[in-house]
Amino acid sequence: MPLTVLQALPALEVGGVERGTVEVATALTAEGHRAMVVSAGGRLVDKLTACGGEHIDLNIGKKSPLTLRHVAGLRALLQQERVDIVHARSRLPAWICWLALRALPAETRPVFITTVHGPYSVNRYSRIMCRGERVIAISGFIREYILNNYPDTNPDRIRVIHRGVDSAEFPFAYRPDAAWLQSWHERRPGVRDRFVITAPARITRWKGQEDFIHIVQGLKQAGVPVHGLIAGGAHPRRQKFLNELVDMVKRFGLDHDISFLGHRDDLKEIMAVSDVVMSLAREPEAFGRTALESLCLGTPVIAYDHGGAAEVLAKMFPAGRIEPMNIQQAIERAGDFYKTPPRMTDNNVFTRQQMLDQTLALYRESVTR
Repeated sequence: MPLTVLQALPALEVGGVERGTVEVATALTAEGHRAMVVSAGGRLVDKLTACGGEHIDLNIGKKSPLTLRHVAGLRALLQQERVDIVHARSRLPAWICWLALRALPAETRPVFITTVHGPYSVNRYSRIMCRGERVIAISGFIREYILNNYPDTNPDRIRVIHRGVDSAEFPFAYRPDAAWLQSWHERRPGVRDRFVITAPARITRWKGQEDFIHIVQGLKQAGVPVHGLIAGGAHPRRQKFLNELVDMVKRFGLDHDISFLGHRDDLKEIMAVSDVVMSLAREPEAFGRTALESLCLGTPVIAYDHGGAAEVLAKMFPAGRIEPMNIQQAIERAGDFYKTPPRMTDNNVFTRQQMLDQTLALYRESVTR
């Protein structure tokens, strides 16, 4: 039976939630279903419509009392288009959807599904993400977050559907093309013939860049010809912290051993030419996509053993797990990988196709309740 599924989120700009929304819409239309997305628009709208999806321009993610004016319009849309499933992917859009749904007759009311994409602050506002008739958790860590913080949530309503990476987009043993490599070495001559470790994360205090600098310092003191790459941009509000990191590098005498790359559109290539990728988030992350992308490429990962990254490494590269915030252990593990590079295998168990298959299966299951 063809389904009409409406996904709701603040906007369709570039990001993990946004990409996942378009990927699900693409999978729906490929199977003959109708895929609708309600948001304030953005750069991915064209990609959505190109796959056969439909975009409804409603700014349901703006934190303002005026956003409540969209409830009635959304309710009318759900009735007019005979929507079967409403899938909310963010808190304020989830509230708007829930308010629109609750006034509809039970026999014609669409199924309400939510996805918990992260460990939101625990309060009544966030609780809406646990009100779905089905609640998708993007990792086992997020499932535990839900049950620990919202214990009245029925565990049977929670479905763990890990996010996934397309192996065609991140192929095993990938090597950048000759033009990229030439440009890379011309711009980064200090990286050639060095043991390159990379921290791919936006500049923010909890992402672990300070720990990364300490790790580079420790490896250098141990005699490893290391070069560290900090690949991530800094929001204007994080400029002060970026300046602190630059000062820290200078203070440690690592000016020629660490490069700040800023935001990069070629992160895949950078991870592919790295000897080790580090995942050092000081707070558990919901999934650990960067660690997964790196492992798919065949690049070893050293990660703090918590959150979603721990789940990825447990399945794909257990040797890379280290105790959270244990810098000495990180130095020793990286030193071991320098002396004896680990043998990597093509064993991605978190594929994008699996994520899509499980999501669509949940949709079909939910309408037969």
